[in-house]
Amino acid sequence: MNARSRWILLQHFGSPDDPKGMHFDLLLEDQKACRSWRLEHIPILDGTGEKVIPLPLHRLDWLEHSQGEVSGGRGWVRRVMSGRFVGDLPKNDLEQFKVELHSNAVLGNLEINNCLCTLSSVTSSTLY
Repeated sequence: MNARSRWILLQHFGSPDDPKGMHFDLLLEDQKACRSWRLEHIPILDGTGEKVIPLPLHRLDWLEHSQGEVSGGRGWVRRVMSGRFVGDLPKNDLEQFKVELHSNAVLGNLEINNCLCTLSSVTSSTLY
């Protein structure tokens, strides 16, 4: 089991491959890089799933960003929230997984399954 790895949710504006002009990037620390997914909307706690699109690995330094320009004219990002997570990531980005997110803003189980992302309440029996 992963021992408190980092995560961040970034709001990404002005990406040239985003016809809506804004989306969110979810990054989860995975050893020497970040596993990453694009979301159109932030998942609501105990709400319906949000579609996610796997992205290429990102550098670990993205976990420290508060805001800034993305290189190569790929827009601008700002941190929405960040924290630590407990759980293991699968070897394949398309495999189902669940981790427990911890931050000042959220405590919940993040699950990605069949390109859907859900965020559910943590019960006392699931706390580590």
